[in-house]
Amino acid sequence: MDPFSLAGRTAVVTGGSRGIGAAIVELFARHGAAVRYCHVGDEARAAALDARLGAEGFSCRGEVCDVADEAAVAGYFADIAATSAPVDILVNCAGIGGDKPFAEISVADWDRMIGVHLRGTFLVTRQVFPGMLARGYGRVINFASQLAYKGAPNLAHYCAAKAGIVGFTRALSYEGAPHGVLVNAVAPGPVETELLMGLSDEWLAMKQAQLPIGRFGQPDEIAPTVLLLASAAGSYFVGQTLSPNGGDVMV
Repeated sequence: MDPFSLAGRTAVVTGGSRGIGAAIVELFARHGAAVRYCHVGDEARAAALDARLGAEGFSCRGEVCDVADEAAVAGYFADIAATSAPVDILVNCAGIGGDKPFAEISVADWDRMIGVHLRGTFLVTRQVFPGMLARGYGRVINFASQLAYKGAPNLAHYCAAKAGIVGFTRALSYEGAPHGVLVNAVAPGPVETELLMGLSDEWLAMKQAQLPIGRFGQPDEIAPTVLLLASAAGSYFVGQTLSPNGGDVMV
């Protein structure tokens, strides 16, 4: 029996049309899961991902949903409930970037960063967590960052959001584990995605110079950690934050 098989499982991945999210969608689909994923304003890439995997016989479907919008999240999961099997696996991967000195971060900047990362993780998780508890099975995998631990200049709002996700993960794991619902997180290092490459050249040069491995990661180097936590192979991980980060943080 393949401990990494997701056959018969239904998974939802937020931020699944590109970058790390798309790598997770593809890996989950190739391991047998029926995958639903959401994005914001990325219809062309979502359609291409659906078509490519569908042509190979894999199951995935992308739709628009802003995870920071309570009504949008409720509507998205109402549709999933009406058209899919109950959600077994949730990956909270949606995210945004943007670096600014703290003195230049507006309230709107702060609210949007916290809204997508931390509020979004809360809004999405509460849509599936009660059902997972009732069925006695579930996997919730949240996306933090190595910057939750070490911080970074010009990213106070991002670091705060990601640190909040680590705390949320630990707290929720106590409620889920006794009922067969395992909550964990992944805290990647810098990965070559649009989110990272949208940062300033100065910040990127500084960050790459800090990495013992000497390079940024790739999305397909992060997705296997998520597969581990989603599958039977990860059945003894509870409240953990795994860190594929190129040595940026060593714990």
